Amino acid sequence: MAEFQIRRYRDEDQEAVKETFIIAMSEHIPSAFLHMLRQPVVQATLACVFCTLLASSGSMLLPVLAVTLILAGARQLVDYSFTLYIEACHKGGLDCVRKAYMEGVDSCFWVAESEGLVVGTVACLPSRKHAGKECLELKRMAVRRSHRGLGIGKSLCRSVAEFGRDKGYRQVLLYTSVVQADAQKLYEGVGYRRVGESVVPELLAKLLNFTLIEYRYKLIEGDG
Repeated sequence: MAEFQIRRYRDEDQEAVKETFIIAMSEHIPSAFLHMLRQPVVQATLACVFCTLLASSGSMLLPVLAVTLILAGARQLVDYSFTLYIEACHKGGLDCVRKAYMEGVDSCFWVAESEGLVVGTVACLPSRKHAGKECLELKRMAVRRSHRGLGIGKSLCRSVAEFGRDKGYRQVLLYTSVVQADAQKLYEGVGYRRVGESVVPELLAKLLNFTLIEYRYKLIEGDG
């Protein structure tokens, strides 16, 4: 079993952090595509196109080709959406981790290191939606597939929880998407409770029912 350590971010980790996050997020593209195909509006559209072309052409070739092209285009659209999300994460802090997460009193960034390689990341900063010391937000959780199942994700979650307690926060909150099933199991396994779900505001996300799930973890026992 590979050994690992959780430590705070250092400047020389910058590129490895970005690579780890990009790889981890890109792994969700296939499940996001499947989620798209399960939506009634997509299935109805594909069926309508297939039946219309079949009736008008009298041949199976044209409708099959059309549906195949639509599916290929849909997959490219999912790829593009994830590319935009990753770019937004870079602009939101991953392009300059020290400035975004290490210079604030109530923010921090950790990496999981194994055999000299960065194999996991997590960050936290005060929630913008809550005043004072109510909620610390966990962000940028990622673990390389080659090092999953070793307890790295749990250790990263504990680092955030310990940091939050030391800083006097009442809860840790986080958001994960409906297609990140492994992440949901991880958070629920370490004590996070699911408190809400909302559709991503972009038009395409609304059409495809792509939702974000909110989880919270109480740092103060007995807190409501």
